[in-house]
Amino acid sequence: MPSSKAPSSRSEGALTAPVLLLNRYYAPVSVASARRGLVLLYCGVANALDSEGHVYDFAHWLKLPIRERDDVVPLVNGQLRVPRVLHLLAYDRFPRVSIRLSRRNLLLRDDHQCQYCGRRPGARDLNLDHVIPRSRGGRESWENLVVSCRSCNLRKGRRTPDEAGMALLQRPHEPHWSRAAHILMAAREPYEEWQPFLRAS
Repeated sequence: MPSSKAPSSRSEGALTAPVLLLNRYYAPVSVASARRGLVLLYCGVANALDSEGHVYDFAHWLKLPIRERDDVVPLVNGQLRVPRVLHLLAYDRFPRVSIRLSRRNLLLRDDHQCQYCGRRPGARDLNLDHVIPRSRGGRESWENLVVSCRSCNLRKGRRTPDEAGMALLQRPHEPHWSRAAHILMAAREPYEEWQPFLRAS
């Protein structure tokens, strides 16, 4: 995993940069845009954490020097470093993770592996198969969709696995990922500053 993400421009897109939000117990709860994060910091709802874990309110964060790797927001009298992690001072909830049924999440659940033959040909050569075919009333659900390679998908056709003489490697189910795992999977390039909080959750 990269140690830090270098912005393409020091200020361009800085307000859309991702910021990890922690609840009052320092557990990750979500990722917000830098725009929202800076509002929370300015209003005193959250404090910023630097890479060493030091805590800053807005007035003290404003005085921090800009580093080469930082995203920055231009100000009338200078620049403001975009924080990577914010600690919400009063928020104490642990939000339930809602995992969207999607091709990407099904590939993650099934570890990019055909659930019939066990091969891993690559994402482009994997299909989603309805265990009970749609033509037979099969639903779009976690329990009825599996990853399959093209050859197994064609071999099974509009039959059930039993009818096709094909056994599933595992019973399809809705995954139960932690909030930290969900954030890691959603983030393309998690920042180095996020790692201690995501690993601890």
